[in-house]
Amino acid sequence: MIKKLKENKFLSGTLILLTGGFLSKLLGFFLRIIITREIGVEGIGLYSLIMPTFGLFITIATFSFPIAISKLVSTPKRSSKKIIFSTIPVSLILNLITLIIIFIISKPLATFFLKEERLFYPILCIGFTLPFIGLSSIIKGYYWGKQRMGVYILSNIVEQIVRIIILLYLIPIFIKRGIVVVICIIILVNIVSETSSIIVMLIGLPKGMYIRKKDLKPSKVDIKDIMSTSIPSTTSKIIGCISHFLEPIILTNVLLMNGYSQDFIIREYGIINGYALSLLLLPQFFTQSISTSLIPEISKYYSLKDYKMCKKRIKQITVLSLLIGLASTSLIFISPTYFLKLIYNTNLGDIYIKVLAPFFLLYFIETPLSNSLQAMDRSKDAFYITTISSFIKLILISILSFLHIGMYSLIIGIIVSLIINTYLSIKKVKKTLN
Repeated sequence: MIKKLKENKFLSGTLILLTGGFLSKLLGFFLRIIITREIGVEGIGLYSLIMPTFGLFITIATFSFPIAISKLVSTPKRSSKKIIFSTIPVSLILNLITLIIIFIISKPLATFFLKEERLFYPILCIGFTLPFIGLSSIIKGYYWGKQRMGVYILSNIVEQIVRIIILLYLIPIFIKRGIVVVICIIILVNIVSETSSIIVMLIGLPKGMYIRKKDLKPSKVDIKDIMSTSIPSTTSKIIGCISHFLEPIILTNVLLMNGYSQDFIIREYGIINGYALSLLLLPQFFTQSISTSLIPEISKYYSLKDYKMCKKRIKQITVLSLLIGLASTSLIFISPTYFLKLIYNTNLGDIYIKVLAPFFLLYFIETPLSNSLQAMDRSKDAFYITTISSFIKLILISILSFLHIGMYSLIIGIIVSLIINTYLSIKKVKKTLN
């Protein structure tokens, strides 16, 4: 009976994530339509160049706290309040250091590495958003661990609505002042949207969850336990983010050396990331959401050495993720121009989509497998996999860019990296559970 209740809780939590993910993604569609149609191909190109940098600093700011907190919170006899208030000061110190680093590197990063001086102010803006993103991630970790997905989803929906309302109002006003100003606004809006998400999650906390003075004192034991999970997990993620961070830098510099113009690089890089990859990754939220439900479940069963249940959960989520990916990718592959026109009001990127789409099915397998490794304390394996695939991707981009095949050096690098990542993830999960 108890097992059946747990099964129902897991499935209902996954269903809530899927339903909420669908609503949130619809709002995301609308938001992306606003941005892409207002700032144009050049704006998308500049925004795409800066996104790997934003992604890297978000990874540092959140420091895998959601995964670490969800694992500890789901463990019996651990104080959720102690865990949260032990993480907050660590997060604030980390974000302060990151902000200082951003102030130091923003100028050389924009001018010498990305070869685009206009990105100086957008890079600076990234730093101001990080404390809010970090705090939001900590509270989300609590809801993941308690499997209270309703409040978590509601906070995401409110966050998207707030972002849409503000950008709908501000973009038409600031577009007259230039693309760079609008990109800064798009980044800084995260401060308000993340704050709204935090407020919703705080309101959703249990009524009996009173905060006492002793709860505010950080626990060395909790900090140690959190860091023992977050450090290896973040190390793995940072390798992937550094690879993504170096991607436009290497691509830009090598292509410039081979006679390609800066305008061509910005335009084509924006088309690949802003249109082609964005369209193929539309179901990403569903995949990440349902994979998130795996973390406390797998962590619990693995600690009990119930490998049969671990295999069952991984299989359920992987199959569900793959089915979502198969449906969406097939539709996009058949009619890329239709969806590009419908969502972004452009037909740019359809050729890139045709090449990428068949291989992108692997993405929907790799994501739940990667989360499973984290849940089973196999962060070192995840780090090993990410390092190998990222290194090969950058090497391929560097070498193939000399063959004068334009942006197809990037396309081939993405495909090969995805194949290697998925293969190694399957191999490691099988080895761990056998």
